Amino acid sequence: MLINRAVSVLLLSSSICVGQLPSSSSPATAAPITRETYLKLASEAENALHADVLNVWFPRSVDHEHGGFHSHFTRDWQWAQSDGKFSVFQGRMTWVASQVVLREPKMKDDFVPIVKHGVDFLENVMWDKQDGGFFWGLDDTGKIAPEFADGKNLYGVGFCIYGAAAAYQAIGDPKALAVAKEGFLWTDKHGHDSVNGGYFETLTRDGKPVAPHVPNGQIVMGPIGPVNYKSMNTHIHLLEAFTQLYQVWPDPTLRDRLEELLAIVRDKICVEPGVMNLFFTNAWQPIPDHDSYGHDVETAYLMLESDEVLHHKAGPKTERMAKMLVDHALAYGWDEANGGFFREGTTFGKPEDTIKEWWVEVEGLNALLLMHERYGKQNGIYFERFLEQWEFIKKHTIDSEFHGTYNLTKADGTPITQDKGVIWKAAYHDGRAFWNVIERLGRLATEQ
Repeated sequence: MLINRAVSVLLLSSSICVGQLPSSSSPATAAPITRETYLKLASEAENALHADVLNVWFPRSVDHEHGGFHSHFTRDWQWAQSDGKFSVFQGRMTWVASQVVLREPKMKDDFVPIVKHGVDFLENVMWDKQDGGFFWGLDDTGKIAPEFADGKNLYGVGFCIYGAAAAYQAIGDPKALAVAKEGFLWTDKHGHDSVNGGYFETLTRDGKPVAPHVPNGQIVMGPIGPVNYKSMNTHIHLLEAFTQLYQVWPDPTLRDRLEELLAIVRDKICVEPGVMNLFFTNAWQPIPDHDSYGHDVETAYLMLESDEVLHHKAGPKTERMAKMLVDHALAYGWDEANGGFFREGTTFGKPEDTIKEWWVEVEGLNALLLMHERYGKQNGIYFERFLEQWEFIKKHTIDSEFHGTYNLTKADGTPITQDKGVIWKAAYHDGRAFWNVIERLGRLATEQ
């Protein structure tokens, strides 16, 4: 049975035109999809975007005393003890505020000062004026905190570039573009691997790559993965950050790096039958590990986005791999009983971690509708799963009492964690997913 299932995933993903995922006769997809169906869903997503993302995070996360954005909130959205200022969180919140300016005309005037607030913090606090690059994390006074490494990690540097580039796109402040460009130039000078491609991820404070170190066979783990091996996670988000920057600064070197990253993510990190290796040697030899369903569906979207920015239309290789990632996640990581994606598993085995994590669920929502837009005429399963995913999010991921999303729930939707904000949870995954879903549903309604 396991072999047959694996073969079916390979078969359904071998064509970018015809899907072989099982169809369903449930009421959700038995009736024709109408324009009103799409508009109703768009309205629900719009309400969630405002009630459970924007209105709970802003302006309460703006730290007027220390600068930047505060990350730690209780279930009822009270400030909890500070976790310091984390580069990833600061870049993501600056990006979200910028998207409000770009996408929400009625809120623009309130958010322009928030965008400037974010850029000021990235420039004046997160940027290392001594050695360049963005710090991994600081305490509220702007000093390197003990819990943060005294060095630079390109996962965090990438998100600072991402936020600053979006800020320039939103408010046209030359300072924001300068911050983003300087971040890229520092990253490329110190982190780019000119021999094997991609980037060294863990750097010393002054920008020297930290060599892989395996004392007595025990790999030293850093904040993202083994030090200093290459990772899926950092490279998909560098792809995302460079794509954002390229839209406002079409520099030839940046384009070369973006093309290189797209090829690495699609052709080295992603493999048949639609999974991603998580860790690699610097020569891109894969290191065995689990399959992260959330990163699979997120990367499907990020690859298509980058290819479209570079070439105006995603190429067949990118389309094929993106579809394989989503199809495999549905075949192996989907919860048939409750709806929603589990967290982790293996390529051909049952899910090993059945927890539901907020970012996995919203990235799944975005990817399923993306697949429906492309392949819905051939197979109705993507829209059916989209509806089931949305029901799980509305009933379980979203907190109906205090709003916002629970970080973690059990498979059946029972909340595991109560705090709504931590340094790894910003308004980014759910904000981006809801915006994309709203816009895509609008297009589908118009076409219908």
